[in-house]
Amino acid sequence: MAADSDPESEVFEITDFTTASEWERFVSRVEEVLNDWKLIGSSAAGKTSPEKGEYTSGSWEEKTHEINFADFKFSITHHYLKQEGDGGDAKEEPEEDAFPLAMQDLLCMNNDFPSRAHCLVRWYGIREFLIISPGANCEAIISESKCNLLLSSVSISLANSGCQVPMFVQIQQKWRRMYAGECQGPGVRSDFEMVHLRKVPSQYNHLSGLLDIFKSKIGCPLTPLPPINIAIRFTYVLQDWQQYSWPQQPPARTAQRATVWFCQRSTVEIRDMHPHPSTGRDRTQRRLHLPPPPCSLSSLQNLFNQLKSAPSDSLTYRLALCVCAVNFYHGGVRALAHLWQEFVLEMRYRWENNHLVYGLATGPPDLRCCLLHQKLQMLNCCIERKRARDEARKAAEGGKERERKVSGSAGENGRTGNAAASDANREASPGKSWDSWSDSEDGEDEFFECMSDQEDMKDTPPTDGGKARPEGRLHPHGKITLMNSTEPLFIPVTQEPAPMTEDLLEEQSEVLAKLGTSAEGAHLRARMQSACLLSDMESFKAANPGCVLEDFVRWYSPRDFVEEEVVDEKGETAVKGELSGRMKIPGNMWVEAWETSRAVPARRQRRLFDDTKEAEKVLHYLAVQKPADLTRHLLPCILHAGILKVKEEVAGEDIESVKKAIQQATSHASKLLRHPSPDFKKLEDVISQLMGVETVIARARSLKAKFGIGKGERGDEEEDLEKFVSSLLEEPEVAVMGAGRGPAGSIIHKLFVSAQRLADFTSDEAALLAPLDEDLGRTAGEDRKPVGGGGLNVPDFPPPAGREILLRTCVPRPAPYSKALPQRLFCVLMREDFRLAGAFSSDTSFF
Repeated sequence: MAADSDPESEVFEITDFTTASEWERFVSRVEEVLNDWKLIGSSAAGKTSPEKGEYTSGSWEEKTHEINFADFKFSITHHYLKQEGDGGDAKEEPEEDAFPLAMQDLLCMNNDFPSRAHCLVRWYGIREFLIISPGANCEAIISESKCNLLLSSVSISLANSGCQVPMFVQIQQKWRRMYAGECQGPGVRSDFEMVHLRKVPSQYNHLSGLLDIFKSKIGCPLTPLPPINIAIRFTYVLQDWQQYSWPQQPPARTAQRATVWFCQRSTVEIRDMHPHPSTGRDRTQRRLHLPPPPCSLSSLQNLFNQLKSAPSDSLTYRLALCVCAVNFYHGGVRALAHLWQEFVLEMRYRWENNHLVYGLATGPPDLRCCLLHQKLQMLNCCIERKRARDEARKAAEGGKERERKVSGSAGENGRTGNAAASDANREASPGKSWDSWSDSEDGEDEFFECMSDQEDMKDTPPTDGGKARPEGRLHPHGKITLMNSTEPLFIPVTQEPAPMTEDLLEEQSEVLAKLGTSAEGAHLRARMQSACLLSDMESFKAANPGCVLEDFVRWYSPRDFVEEEVVDEKGETAVKGELSGRMKIPGNMWVEAWETSRAVPARRQRRLFDDTKEAEKVLHYLAVQKPADLTRHLLPCILHAGILKVKEEVAGEDIESVKKAIQQATSHASKLLRHPSPDFKKLEDVISQLMGVETVIARARSLKAKFGIGKGERGDEEEDLEKFVSSLLEEPEVAVMGAGRGPAGSIIHKLFVSAQRLADFTSDEAALLAPLDEDLGRTAGEDRKPVGGGGLNVPDFPPPAGREILLRTCVPRPAPYSKALPQRLFCVLMREDFRLAGAFSSDTSFF
């Protein structure tokens, strides 16, 4: 008892009711967003009724903000029609009791059934609204309690902020497009409700049943009921076209079968699984017959550069087309494997027999093209070098044979004179380029491939009275003379740098990067990169006996030779030069290379480019490619061909949307193909874009054929029909001028009649049914003749595929003395879809 009476022992539990709950914080966040977006107050200020068709042709914009309810993510999105005058500082003051803009839009008839707008715009006719929806990867709001909680949050947020923009909550699964919402104004409120079923209830499958729902919902106490405005739209689908001949050839295949992309067997394995009849081993008679490329437009001449493919007249491009044709029409992956094996054998034959590969640009590999094209160019470079070397060897052997014949018939004096004359001519002859050495008839001009130091010493440099004789001169370098003599400085004949493909360059970069940043690694990296420099130094020394490093730098890197004017002892101005600071750094690689280099002309040096080794590497690379690898290599060319084809097809069609789609597909493909590892799933999207373009082109030609455009049979109507077809391709919906009696309407009516006749006959009878050419001039209002069996009339149109019914009125609600407010019900009746979207307004001041 004493303990119980002790005041210090009493425990008080205090509950702080000022702490905000998660629900209150959510409501507060919604209000903050409304304030940030400046959606507070009247939404009708400065706004006028939308123009007819503005919901379809106008520009819709949206902005989104993420908010949380506890740990559940929501996104709130503001959708609005961009109209002239929006965003201005000066706004007209609205009337004190003006309805919110959304309530005014409920009764507007200028944009019934918009063809291109958000579903809420179509159902409620509003131009501005907010949507709260579950965030990405969040479950749908299905339970009734959660739906009511969100609607309460919306109601409180709108009331606290004074926002008059309607706010919706997305409920149920997203595919159902179910929304519930509310709009508040001064003394008024509109509730947005929705019903969605998979089947149309029988009692609501007609207008009278829908009117009963509408009347019961608004519960108008007035008698008689104010008039209800009704708008109805029926949708008819034309599926069974008349027996027209197809107006174009089937499209060329621009994409591979998906199975080829993932076939990881080698071509040899596929060949051995299904032996292919021998095509003969006569290599001289076998040639590849490749299809010609499609005609390209001048504006797309550099398309291969954008797509990193290959020129449209190249062998690689034609090979891609051939691979597509063989894969699709002649046996799939197995036939493709046989084709590729034969192609590789052809490449080896050309290498071994010095036959160039045609259809490839001369010169080193073009790094703007795909890797396979670069490999083929590299093989051509090897063949060119090998041919030049073999021709030079043959020319040298021929020259030596002629010398032996001359030496056998002439005396010793003659031989001495000839030798002296030969030396004199060689001394006086101008220098030649590296390529010209292959055509020389002088035995000493033969290219020498040094395999060892001992072999290199066998061919000692020529001397003239103990003094080294210059070799391998190209031409004098202007008027510059050597530093230590008055001899002119000659530019030497040098070896060409080794051509490289992008994968070899990448491999070389990786090797150099792995050497690290240490002093030893940097020194080794410099030595690896100085092979070409050392070769050029040796060529320079051979062409300029007695030269020094400063002479070489003046030709090779003029910026590293600094010149300045000085005054000598005699008072005369002279130019003096010296090496730059970086060339004087201790351990400089240029100094080290100069000291170790010898005077060896280019034709006697070890080859910088081993064409035999590189050719074998290319041939091995080609031989080990699997069908999947080959497809990835050729995919840029295939996409290139597809884009050229659709450009060629669309050249005769004036379809603006197709031109934009081609530009988008090209830009998308360019970004993907320039990545080292392209995302092939995204490239499939590009292919789908091109297929969509082909569909639009085919649709345009089909419509022109069905409407008789281009045949010269329509006379004055042809221009109107061309405009109609063009609009039909560009716009989601097109008005038929003159309805069923206009030029387009009469043809459409005839197509429906023909489809109905086809549907009324059996399939065998339909195949024999002639087109209704005699009905071309018939209009929709003329009498129909009995067709089909039994003499029964066949309706001109089938049952509608969809019905949309819009009911509107303005009545006081909920009491007779309340304000007359807009009421709206949008009904959708389809075979497997029934939807009611209602907006019911009520007076909150006088109820």
